[in-house]
Amino acid sequence: MTETTHHGVEHEEPLTVGQVAQAFGVTRRTLHHYDEIGLVVPSERTAAGYRLYTAADLTRLQHVVVYRRLGFALEEIALLLDQPEGLVAHLRRQRAAVTSRLSELRGLVKAIDHALEEAMNDRPITDAEKRELFGEGWGEEYAAEAEQRWGDTAAWKQSQERTAGYTKADWERIKAEGDAVNAQFARLLDAGTPVVGDEAAAAAEAHRRSIESHYDCSHGFHVKLAQMYVADPRFTAYYDGIRPGLARYVHDAILANAARYGVTA
Repeated sequence: MTETTHHGVEHEEPLTVGQVAQAFGVTRRTLHHYDEIGLVVPSERTAAGYRLYTAADLTRLQHVVVYRRLGFALEEIALLLDQPEGLVAHLRRQRAAVTSRLSELRGLVKAIDHALEEAMNDRPITDAEKRELFGEGWGEEYAAEAEQRWGDTAAWKQSQERTAGYTKADWERIKAEGDAVNAQFARLLDAGTPVVGDEAAAAAEAHRRSIESHYDCSHGFHVKLAQMYVADPRFTAYYDGIRPGLARYVHDAILANAARYGVTA
């Protein structure tokens, strides 16, 4: 007796309706319906009159199941199965249909992923996502320290209000802008550009504007931040990690730019 598994069913002995339903994952009612409309008719009967499916019946049923899952109507399937062509032709047609469906589904998955990404970006960022975006330089301990140092200032209150509704996309934009400013400072430092020149002043202004994503930053307040970049080892390490000596260069460029507006340290 030869016996294989689901959808590759190959039996020397005929199968009953119940066995076929289990093997193909269809209901008895479906099999009875296929029998009634002449789509898949069991070729044999038991002595008691029960329907039995032969190997040829099972091959035909296998095609029906595949075509149905591909969306073909029963009338279309009947026409396809009654055409004078062999198994290879049916399998090739089914393969082409499945391949086409896979292409459509890949496109659908891509569209869903895009919609999901937009939906995820259009919501406030989580602490975990912020840490992933900004690295270990951002963390609860730094946020707590910042609140302790500046929690009673107007700038802190404004920062909390301004950033409360920022989405992940907003933070990604802020990070990109900050990275661009740091890269510009690094290029100027590498080129030996004077901190009192127009290029350094433009970089300092871009730096100040990037801070205003959080709170209003006057030139006087900008100077205070610059002083912290060289006074606090953590800020110094951050900038010097980008380029040795960058913390001092950023500090000096900010002070030189502020002096253009009549602000001195």
